[in-house]
Order: sequence, then structure tokens, then C-alpha cells
Amino acid sequence: MARYTGPKTKIARKFGEAIFGEDRAFEKRNYPPGQHGLAKKRGKKSEYAIQLMEKQKAKYTYGILEKQFRGLFERASAARGVTGEVLIQLCEARLDNVVFRMGLAPSRRSARQIVSHRHITVNGEVVNIPSYHLKAGDKVAVREKSKSLDIIERSLAASSHVYEWITWNDSQKEGVFVSVPTRTQIPENIKEQLIVELYNK
Repeated sequence: MARYTGPKTKIARKFGEAIFGEDRAFEKRNYPPGQHGLAKKRGKKSEYAIQLMEKQKAKYTYGILEKQFRGLFERASAARGVTGEVLIQLCEARLDNVVFRMGLAPSRRSARQIVSHRHITVNGEVVNIPSYHLKAGDKVAVREKSKSLDIIERSLAASSHVYEWITWNDSQKEGVFVSVPTRTQIPENIKEQLIVELYNK
């Protein structure tokens, strides 16, 4: 399946924020990409352009393609609760995102690779589908023979984030997806209501 593998900083500059995490290159040039950079005159964006930009930002942040993202939106629309909030919660419950949140990978892109290469188990069974949706109480662990992987060791050593909806046991290299996070617990700067408005046009 096609997935964006180009320069991350260029995309981050497009949105005006480091959506892929810490980025020194972005800090040096935190203005839109292009030949004229800051000097280029940009007219006022239309409502549609603003909504589309927000959807693109969410897709790039979580590494989800359009077809998958629309599928998540349809699931969110059919579920109880506020559609936009449920959409972001569904993105957060993806296995690749939880692996990233647990500190097992330095980025979601790297987390997808770790899952795809069969290094992760869910409730004792190997799961190699990054889009696998976790339920509250699911146990996520590093496969026994993958516990000494250099990328996982380095990522855990550098990780300092703690999330209320996830527990982590470093000695066992396993954690629990305790509950679906509330919107206020999710740190991503995404205006999900604009995405809902876009899809409902």
C-alpha cells in the first residue's frame, strides 16, 4: 500500500508545526516551503482550504491514508458520542500509535515498521497489522526474542512521556491500553470539528 516516505520536515513546514515530533530542521526554518518562503504573499484561505488542511494534518500525523481515514470517519459517525472526538480516539487506539505512545519507537512511522516486522504481541499473540484497533484492557508487549532490539532499547531510553491511559512495565517490556483516552488527554493539536465539517459537505 502506498504511504508517504518523503521528507518529514517539508510536510511539517507546510502545516507550521512539528507534527512528527522534535525536528531541528523545522526549528531553523519554521515557515512554509517553497522558493520564496516567508516573502511569498498568501491570500486569505477559503473555508474549504482550512478544513482540507486540517484533515491532511491529521492524516500525516497518524500516518493514515485517505481510504482508511474515511473509513475511520464513517465508524466515528456511526458511533455514540461527538464524531470528531471519536475519530481522534479511533486514531489513538491503533496499534502503531500505542506502540509509539509506549515509547517503543521514536516515531509512528518507525512503530509501523516494528509492528509489521512481527516484534509486537497483543494479549500474547503476534500482531503485524499496524492499523489493528486495541480495546481497553489489551496487553501490548515486545515479543520475547525482540526485547534486545537496538531501536527499541534506544527509544525506551530516550522516552520520557507518560500517558494516563497507558501503563508500561519496563522490566517486562509490556504495557496495557487501559482505556480509550478522552479528547483532553490527547496532546495532538488537531481541530477535528473542521474535519467533520469537510466530510459532511
